[in-house]
Amino acid sequence: MFKFFKKKRDKTVIKSEIIISGFNITVLKKDIKNLHLNVLPPDGKVRVSAPKRMDDRSVRVFIISKLPWIEKHVKRFKVRPRETPREYISGESHYFKGEKYLLNVIEYCGKPYITINNKKYIDFYVKKDAHLEEKKKVFLLWQREELAKELSGIFNKWQEIMGVSVEEWRIKRMKTKWGTCNTSAKRIWINLELAKKPVYCIEYIVIHELAHLIERNHNKKFTAVMDKFIPQWRSYKKELNSSFLNIA
Repeated sequence: MFKFFKKKRDKTVIKSEIIISGFNITVLKKDIKNLHLNVLPPDGKVRVSAPKRMDDRSVRVFIISKLPWIEKHVKRFKVRPRETPREYISGESHYFKGEKYLLNVIEYCGKPYITINNKKYIDFYVKKDAHLEEKKKVFLLWQREELAKELSGIFNKWQEIMGVSVEEWRIKRMKTKWGTCNTSAKRIWINLELAKKPVYCIEYIVIHELAHLIERNHNKKFTAVMDKFIPQWRSYKKELNSSFLNIA
């Protein structure tokens, strides 16, 4: 059974809700060429992005054809343990470059800073009375700075190897994507969450986004570019997809 609710329209996107086989699915019609199906964290909400020219019946047929995939991955989100809210206190575990560390909060009167200690601890020097938001701001800034250091070398290396160049790259927090590329502006955004992942995963995302400057769409040509420059990219994609699930 399926049912469409009243559509909501804004300047660029037509939004609707569709129910199919008990799944509440958000449908976004945009100025895009291809269909995209996403199962989103943290609780497995399903979203479909479709070209504006596509009629509702075609969207329904596409979703129905993907129902086994949707059921499988929504179930994975339901059973996956969720990361508890961060309190930034001693003994709390944090991931950095793919390794698990214990946070060691140290009272400090000067400007707060963070260092890695013996490949086991993240030493967090911060004022005794610092509240949660202050600690979070300092920690996220540290992650951003460390990720930027990695990205600088990776971008320089792979732009030269692949024969492409970007006007700029930036870091931001994203809920459903590890990276995005504006091919017209030659601007790439990288998800701050990658600071937690192994360096080879960071490198894979950079290569993926740079590949869009060679081929904009996820087609056979794009796959060939990925195979050429990083043949093991599928295993890295699978590893990252344990956190975010996207299907084109």
